[in-house]
Amino acid sequence: MKLTKKNKVKVSIPTTAMPDIIFMLIFFFMVSSVLRESDGLPIEMPEAKQIQKLESRNHVKTIWVAKTGMISIDDKLVNVKSIRNIIYLKRKADPQLIISLRADRKVKMEVIEGVHQELRKADALKVNYSTKKAT
Repeated sequence: MKLTKKNKVKVSIPTTAMPDIIFMLIFFFMVSSVLRESDGLPIEMPEAKQIQKLESRNHVKTIWVAKTGMISIDDKLVNVKSIRNIIYLKRKADPQLIISLRADRKVKMEVIEGVHQELRKADALKVNYSTKKAT
């Protein structure tokens, strides 16, 4: 008895609909993702006659100070005494760090002075004051 060899059937996955599926997934993720509009506390920025923008935001860390005296760093409420440790660790990781201070125009000066003292103790001497242009 002689056996005959059968031809193997090639199985292939159809890839004609692959680009459509990829574009639908991209569209879904673009529509469903949420971009953060702002991080920090709601503040009313002080006005300045002359402003200068920072060249790069790569080495900038923002400290938000609300008119009630609340302070926020990295979307976390902190007290004045903990600013030193937080900024010291951030400066240790990035020696070129610039602190951007976004304080409400009605915040008490003693709160700003406390933030300044803690920044000095953390050796963060590059401080930028954020304002909006006066109209």
